[in-house]
Formats: sequence, C-alpha cells, structure tokens
Amino acid sequence: MVEPKHEFTDLSKLVPEAIGKPGKRVFRILVESSSSAASIWLEKEQLFQLALAVHQLTTTLQEGEDSLPDVGPSENEAPPLTKLDFKAGRIFLRHDVERAMFMIDAHEIETDDNEPPLIRFWAARAVMEEFAEGAIRVCSSGRPSCPLCGGPIDPEGHKCPRVNGHHGEISDTTE
Repeated sequence: MVEPKHEFTDLSKLVPEAIGKPGKRVFRILVESSSSAASIWLEKEQLFQLALAVHQLTTTLQEGEDSLPDVGPSENEAPPLTKLDFKAGRIFLRHDVERAMFMIDAHEIETDDNEPPLIRFWAARAVMEEFAEGAIRVCSSGRPSCPLCGGPIDPEGHKCPRVNGHHGEISDTTE
C-alpha cells in the first residue's frame, strides 16, 4: 500500500457539507484530527458515490469483523497544525480488517496515478455510517430531479430532452 503524504488517524470530525444555493453549490468533506484539519473539495457525484460505497462495504462485512478495537496507526499521524485545503480528483475507500477501521485516500485533482495520496484518514464503522448518511442528506437536499430524464429542475423550469419539446417546460411542483 502506498504511503500518503498526510495521515489523520484519530478523527474528531468527519462532516460532508454543501455550500451555496441549489444549482450553485460546492461540496466538501471537513476532516479534523487532534490539532490538524483538512477541507477536501469534491463533486456532488463523488460525495454521493463515496456514501454509497460506504453503505455497500458496511453491509458486506462479516460478522465479528468490527469487534476488534477500532484504532488507527497513531504513529503515522500528521504533524500538529497541518492544514490542507484541496480539490480531490480520485478517492479510494478501503477497510482494514486487522484494525476494524475504514480508510479513505484522497488524491489532488492534478496528480498522476503514481503519486501517493495527499491524505489518508482512518475512521471507525459508526463514524463512517454517520458520514454516509449525512452525505446522502447533503446530496439529496439540492434541486429536485426530473422524473423523466433525471436532470435537475431549476426554479425557472426544465426543458426535458425526453419530451423532444412537445410538452414545454417541466416545473418544480414541490413548492
């Protein structure tokens, strides 16, 4: 396994966030560990897929795999006062059976495949499940989806390509 540039092993915060109005939002994951912090900016779809992957992985764990003490490798903790703020390109989720911990590796957007991740953070199952639930809430709280094409419906309406212009605009009827 490639060693990351920074590692957060004792998380005090792991929170998904959306900033801005629906249709103009940006997404990030806030990670804090001891005296260090990171803001990992990502696309909505990346956040949503990460949440789904966490749900899928937690449901496939064997009985007893989470009974071990959930402790990350603290000898690898990032130096105090580490502050990271970057846009993620690639994100990888893994489960370490020996430690009963989840790991997320995040690579900067402009890095090649051979470079190590900028950050790896370790989290227990309960923390990851809470994070995944929050990420799904954040992702689903935006604009409603068109029932025909799945595209977002703006407050001004939506020209759905599935109706070929025959029915005009589809409006958000949830108000």
